[in-house]
Amino acid sequence: MTSRHLLATALLAALLPLTACQDREAQAAAQAQAQAAAAEQQAEAAERDFEAAVSIENWALAKAQADVLLARFPDTQAAERVRAKFDDVKAKGDALREDARTKALWTYNTANVEGGQQISAAIYAKDNIDVDGSGAKQVRMIFRDHPSWGRSSYLVLQAGDFDCYPSCRVSVRVDDGEPRRMAANRPQTDEAIAMFIDDERALWRLMDGAKTVSIEFPVKAGGTRTAVFEVAGLDRTKMPKWG
Repeated sequence: MTSRHLLATALLAALLPLTACQDREAQAAAQAQAQAAAAEQQAEAAERDFEAAVSIENWALAKAQADVLLARFPDTQAAERVRAKFDDVKAKGDALREDARTKALWTYNTANVEGGQQISAAIYAKDNIDVDGSGAKQVRMIFRDHPSWGRSSYLVLQAGDFDCYPSCRVSVRVDDGEPRRMAANRPQTDEAIAMFIDDERALWRLMDGAKTVSIEFPVKAGGTRTAVFEVAGLDRTKMPKWG
């Protein structure tokens, strides 16, 4: 074999690994491109599901679709488009859940009583309260429309008692506003541990548009306690005569 042939053989032997390496790189690049295209295709399908949920204002479903898309295909163009809308969708979903939660805090009741029907709307305080040292217990606020007794608003304790014989004043605060003093009274009855707030219409009006109503009241054990009610979910149509 001539020196020329030897040189050609040597060059060919040197080029073979380089060619093989280039082929592997080309194959890897083609594979990555194919995977990226498949991911984009799947992400676009998920994006369509997301947009369908948005179009019917199903914010919970839209957020769930977005969560899956962003987790599985975070680097796709579809993910970038969905990400731009995510905060708005999440905010609307959160607001919807909060609305449902606060509505569920209220209980409405209609009962047949002498003279007609009694209707009421009631809600428990956000936190239980210890009013007499026996432990924290529920405090309830009730608005009642009775055919004979008319309209009334009152708080009910499960234990202890109010220090409001025959009358007192309570402090009522709406959200972060200034407290307002309102007249109240504890009736001479053992049927329930109840304290009436005399101006029930004013209290009802104060709740319009409010998120919370806080009522500070005196107790027989000494001092005052404060019950906070999350009133935003009140359905005012359930008490039609109250306006």
